[in-house]
Amino acid sequence: MIDLQQTSAAQILEIRLTGTLVADDYARIAPDIERRIREVGKLRLLVIMHDFHGWSAGALWEDLKFDVRHFADIDRLALVGETKWQEGMSVFCRPFTTASVRFFHPTEIDQARAWLEAP
Repeated sequence: MIDLQQTSAAQILEIRLTGTLVADDYARIAPDIERRIREVGKLRLLVIMHDFHGWSAGALWEDLKFDVRHFADIDRLALVGETKWQEGMSVFCRPFTTASVRFFHPTEIDQARAWLEAP
């Protein structure tokens, strides 16, 4: 499941991932993210992975298509995760974006937010 939250800063979105993502999850949130890109330009994303198990094949395909479409639309990407493979995502996703990407452990979520809010 994906849950999208707007923060007080227009360019920062929080995305919470739990369970296993399916293609319909992307169909549900992509229009909101794309609208926000049109409204404010480049975004900064806080992706919080809690009890997150990955993607179905269809969801992975939707994620890759989204990444290609928005290659230069993300300025910073903070990934907050619990496992080693989630930490590895911070390296894996770099070729798919021009964003600055950093990984944070759940205990460092305040640092992740501060990094996204910094000029």
